[in-house]
Amino acid sequence: MTSSKPVVLHLGDPVEFNLDLYKELESKFVVIHPSLEERQRPAFLQALRDQKWGSFSGVFRPFWNTGGEMGRWDSELVPLLPESMTVYASAGAGYDWADVDLFAERGILYCNGASASSEAVADMAIYHILSVFRNLQWSNMAARTGDAEQFLEAHRGQPVGAHNPKGHTLGIIGLGNIGYRIATKAYRGFDMKIIYNDLFPKSAEQEAELGGARRIADLDELLASSDCVVVSTTGGGGKKLLDAERISKMKKGSRLVNIARGTLIDENALADALESGHIHAVGLDVHEEEPRVNSRLVKNRNATLTCHNAGGAFETTSGFEELAMRNVLAVLSGLQPLTPVNKHLMKN
Repeated sequence: MTSSKPVVLHLGDPVEFNLDLYKELESKFVVIHPSLEERQRPAFLQALRDQKWGSFSGVFRPFWNTGGEMGRWDSELVPLLPESMTVYASAGAGYDWADVDLFAERGILYCNGASASSEAVADMAIYHILSVFRNLQWSNMAARTGDAEQFLEAHRGQPVGAHNPKGHTLGIIGLGNIGYRIATKAYRGFDMKIIYNDLFPKSAEQEAELGGARRIADLDELLASSDCVVVSTTGGGGKKLLDAERISKMKKGSRLVNIARGTLIDENALADALESGHIHAVGLDVHEEEPRVNSRLVKNRNATLTCHNAGGAFETTSGFEELAMRNVLAVLSGLQPLTPVNKHLMKN
């Protein structure tokens, strides 16, 4: 701890893909890699109280599925961080496990890995969009039974209510990096009409690239105007974005896709709407009570369900790893962060 180099904590599994970049990190900083035991919450909190790792300046977590053993970075944990810490860079697009506003109050930049997963998540959204328009889950489920009668039932019945996405209106909630990529693929690939709800309007040029996309500030209006709604926002503030009341505002017979956060949707209300026919089909990559999947949706042949795999591509995993390290390198070298999440909340 007596080195003049800044100290950086590496949380989670060892780096696998960007080994040269990791060597660069090690050449500029003292990299400390807490063990799995040290990352358990009681041990981690005690280590911070004891200043076991000294006055470290940054933290990076190169993989989303390890390095989070200490649980939520909240009002219990954040005050224990040293005053020297200025950046936390993590894999993954979501950050519902970290109170980024508390980070900002302490002058700590939080950087995520959303840009590394944009392509993969957008592809998964397109898969779900196609599935909910064409009733593909019914066909998939029937084929896997190996039962000829169910096969023929799906063969004959699946086209009922199925549509080509072309010409239909896609409403995207959250037109950030991922949302914009979904819109681009849906417009160019399917010739869909794009409307969106976001706090920040896109430029006229960006909207023109999507065939004249329109921003709709009122979420209820977007829901009522969309043939298919895609949830692509980290927002919600701990509340349900789509509860029973909001779901009732959706166009009758419309579709819904969620590749953002499962907790944004009341899934029982969603199952009600699906079973009543108010919503024709849903596509969910994320779920309200992961890893448990709503049993009513599991049984419904108009519900396309995947296991939070939207970002599941090599390019995402490698990109998460690289981005986490590059954010730390940039901030601790006095440069601007690549993917800041809470910069707008910082006082200075």
